[in-house]
Amino acid sequence: MGDLSYTYRYPHPAVTADCVIFGYDRGVLKILLVERGIDPYKGCWALPGGFMDIDETITECALRELREETGLECADIEQVGVFSSLGRDPRERVITVAHYALVRLSEVRAGDDASRAQWFEVAALPPLAFDHAEIIARATELLRQRIFFKPVGFELLPEVFTMGELQRLYEAILGVTFDRRNFASKMHKLELLLPVAERAEGTPSRIPTHYRFNAERYNSLKESGFRKEW
Repeated sequence: MGDLSYTYRYPHPAVTADCVIFGYDRGVLKILLVERGIDPYKGCWALPGGFMDIDETITECALRELREETGLECADIEQVGVFSSLGRDPRERVITVAHYALVRLSEVRAGDDASRAQWFEVAALPPLAFDHAEIIARATELLRQRIFFKPVGFELLPEVFTMGELQRLYEAILGVTFDRRNFASKMHKLELLLPVAERAEGTPSRIPTHYRFNAERYNSLKESGFRKEW
């Protein structure tokens, strides 16, 4: 029998990876988009992504495209799901495996494969290429579900932050408002936070204490999970 590599009786689709990258800035949840430099949808905003090479996995493809289009080296990326609607790409039959990640805004720059990369508020996105609006909606819902079972914040907040900043992050993701004391009590019970410094003697109690995440505890909860009612 001869070499049958890439010889098929049936048509087969191309495969792409798309990346929903969440960031956070001053109470606002944001998503990273790139301006497409080629057709189709040239000049439109889209998720970072592209076609999978024959010698890489879909995760490797997502990480490569993310690096090439945004300069972002992302170590922690998760799958959102598969999107395979007919006609989702006008070039050919294409299915995509969407991924998402949480990053700090300062870690991103425009790469060679896109005209520019820019952060947009989740609540105020521009018209998007392909079916990327549907992908973003799915990823946003997944993030909101995850927050009840996994800790969120280490990847989005600066290294040192206040309880108020952490609360505003959770409020931005879930679209709700928490009672300040109740939120702080629940976060302390998770044993996720380490105070950076004690308040100086005589400092008014309204001055917020600063925290950083207990990395060991944070990673443990990411692995084992928890069930939290907010």
